[in-house]
Amino acid sequence: MKVYYDNEVDALYLKLGEETPEGVIEMAEGVNLDTTSEDKIVGIEILNASKKMDLKTILSYTLEFEKDLITQRTA
Repeated sequence: MKVYYDNEVDALYLKLGEETPEGVIEMAEGVNLDTTSEDKIVGIEILNASKKMDLKTILSYTLEFEKDLITQRTA
């Protein structure tokens, strides 16, 4: 996932994959899902983002892993 924020227009974009979006679903005013032709969500756009959420929560992050999800290869 990649996160982009444009402070000039107060828009936040979460890119969820490398696929090119082919459609948009408006979830609420200023909140849009970018989708493929197979309805796979590949991006989330939030306009007026600073008014809809605390940007600090998305522009900073913490990684948490469950032990079972991490596998280690040895040579």
